[in-house]
Amino acid sequence: MTHTFPRDFLWGAATAAHQIEGNNLNSDWWKLEHDAADYIQFSGDAIDSYHRFEEDMRLLADAGFNAYRFSIEWSRIEPSPGKFSRAELAHYRRMVETAVRLGLSPVVTLHHFTHPMWFGAKGAWLGDGAVEAFSRYVEQACTILDGVEWVCTINEPNVLAVNHGLRRRAAAGKEYSLQGALPDPEIGQALVAAHRAAAPLVRAATGARVGWTVANQALVPAPGVDAKYAEVQYQWEDMYLEVARHDDFVGVQSYTSQLVDENGVVDHPPHPDNTLVGWAYRPDALGIAVRHTREVVGDLPIVVTENGIATDDDRRRIAYTSEALRHLGEAMDDGIDVRGYLHWSLLDNFEWGRWEPTFGLIAVDRETFVRHPKPSLAWLGAIARTGQLA
Repeated sequence: MTHTFPRDFLWGAATAAHQIEGNNLNSDWWKLEHDAADYIQFSGDAIDSYHRFEEDMRLLADAGFNAYRFSIEWSRIEPSPGKFSRAELAHYRRMVETAVRLGLSPVVTLHHFTHPMWFGAKGAWLGDGAVEAFSRYVEQACTILDGVEWVCTINEPNVLAVNHGLRRRAAAGKEYSLQGALPDPEIGQALVAAHRAAAPLVRAATGARVGWTVANQALVPAPGVDAKYAEVQYQWEDMYLEVARHDDFVGVQSYTSQLVDENGVVDHPPHPDNTLVGWAYRPDALGIAVRHTREVVGDLPIVVTENGIATDDDRRRIAYTSEALRHLGEAMDDGIDVRGYLHWSLLDNFEWGRWEPTFGLIAVDRETFVRHPKPSLAWLGAIARTGQLA
């Protein structure tokens, strides 16, 4: 069955500054990499997209895409409290202008997991004046967003609340484990406050559509655990999706699906089909995620801001993405307002402590930084050109 997507549908790929730029010296993640060097890898030069962004955008545009999601790095723009770098603002302005010149609609993320070291030293999102500090940065970022039609304030606040919740427990000398971890509710509420403060600032200054992106787990309940499922679903996603009801769009980010039993989220069992990050191979998760998001937010426009698979077999990437898009098309046929699909990721990059998981449509030689487009780039680009999924 062939699915036809709308003519104005956004087709693109996504990246995050810390994962591709290199030498993000003033960020909390750079500090974490050095403080925890015994069990975490370094981002280092990353893949040098700070200097090679035009080449990366051109590869995307030439393949047939019309959108590029990228983030701007707070710690570069505000390396010291209240001290802003005009040179870095100009750098990101050049990125916006380059995307537009190449025919790519820039989808700009203002915060993608990283923040300045000084912000972390002040208690990060639970520190005094955190919302005011973020708003101050956002006001500066807005000065370079002319021509940007889509702005994400915060990427995956629910995952951000997990990560910082674990750091909070570690700092307090408490035991912690990523497996089964839920978003820290106090940090989550702080992020909600930051988004609610930032969104109207961006909307007033730029006229862009403003929202944030939520990591959708595509959770499904085991038999007889509806109450536990509802509790976990709210903690993981729904408190963040409910906030989005007042936005211009919401970003759905989906990779896999997980079961919820009487004890909570069930870890992915070992299986030969699991991806390079140990997740179950579940391309149907995108349809589950989009449908659940619609149930919570109503008729709010949805943009798939991330979807992809960690694999070193590009044929598997094409198979996964093809089926994910089929489920997305079926959800759209049922009346769900989806405005775009942005694949994760454009490039193989630094996956938050590891280099081995490869999500990219483009491989990169980390010694020479030479880009090597994979067949999946041309395959998905052809769908973007025609709007047809066979």
